[in-house]
Amino acid sequence: MKIESFEKNLQELEQIVLELEKGDLNLDNGLKKFEHGVKLYKQCKNYLAQAEKKIGILRENLKIEDVL
Repeated sequence: MKIESFEKNLQELEQIVLELEKGDLNLDNGLKKFEHGVKLYKQCKNYLAQAEKKIGILRENLKIEDVL
């Protein structure tokens, strides 16, 4: 996932949370929004996990280079 996609998904997720908190949706629409929100949450979480892993690898590479 590209950073633009991450930010877009995060923004959409925030909008869904606001809509759900408002309480104006009927049950069917609320459930659909919630399901979509869960999907977006998982995508964002996976992106962050990959970024964290990449940062860890880069930090390890820096440590190795410092030793050399």
